[in-house]
Amino acid sequence: MRLFRGAQDRRHAKQLQEQLELIEAGLQEHLRFASPIADAPARYLMHAGGKRIRPMLTLLTSELGDGPDELVRRAAQAVELTHLASLYHDDVMDDAKLRRGVPAAQTVWSNSVAILAGDLLFARASSLVSGMGEEAILLQARTFERLCLGQLHETVGPQAGEDPIAHYIQVLADKTGALIATAARMGVMFGNGPAEYADPVTEYGERIGVAFQLIDDVIDLSPKKEQTGKRAGTDLRAGVATLPYLLLRQRASEYSADAELLARIDAGVTAIAEGADPALLDPEVEALRAHEVTRETEATATRWAEEAKQALGALPRSSVRRALERMADSIVAREG
Repeated sequence: MRLFRGAQDRRHAKQLQEQLELIEAGLQEHLRFASPIADAPARYLMHAGGKRIRPMLTLLTSELGDGPDELVRRAAQAVELTHLASLYHDDVMDDAKLRRGVPAAQTVWSNSVAILAGDLLFARASSLVSGMGEEAILLQARTFERLCLGQLHETVGPQAGEDPIAHYIQVLADKTGALIATAARMGVMFGNGPAEYADPVTEYGERIGVAFQLIDDVIDLSPKKEQTGKRAGTDLRAGVATLPYLLLRQRASEYSADAELLARIDAGVTAIAEGADPALLDPEVEALRAHEVTRETEATATRWAEEAKQALGALPRSSVRRALERMADSIVAREG
């Protein structure tokens, strides 16, 4: 993710990388547990890698004020620990087999161990935030509440009469957007940035979070396993209702070809759940990837990213604002 250009921006990028390395070292320390039974699973997903988008965002928005210091790095670490913790829980809930190209934690240990590892990381994140003031504690608590509500709403599904697509977008906003928004807000808070910048960067963070997940829906259909770390259509085969699938279902009442494709997908998902070879859905995955609903999903992601950039209108023109705008563009430019 190239956020800076030009000689001055390259120096800025170098400084940002140095700060990220300090955050990474701190994360390693915060993930150290005296018990070897806890230590290995708690460190597992961090060692699997990750883009560290949330810490990077906290560092960037801190530069709207005094810039990164120990408190800013601590906030970035708390946000990343919260994110890592949520991944353990998500993978158990979704019965995921892979995460970041490696076996999901519960397939290495067990559901119970994975859940408890996630709980340990939530506890460490809360411990970090506890010394940062009441506002930070409340923000962390409200963010955690939204993470839980997002997972709950995803698990239960839309209620009778509720628009499934609006429900899905709200789930993405809660499960992903909320924490990215918190990452952005904490940078302003602890970098001593102007108070009037807090709400714009919060809105920006939530919108790029939704855009990120919508592009993930497109990437899920990609055949490039070496880049995505999973088989094309992994979510579709598992019965996850991503936006391309929801848009197809919306169209099925009007177009017979779409109704036929939807019926084949649903039948294949049922067969896979009963033990059939996941490869039986290969033609349907390819058809959905080529379908205009996938292009519509990309367009929806781009719209969310553009709205994120518009939210930055209150910020001064600067290398920080340009970097945030490029981050939004980079998120929707990702390819599988």
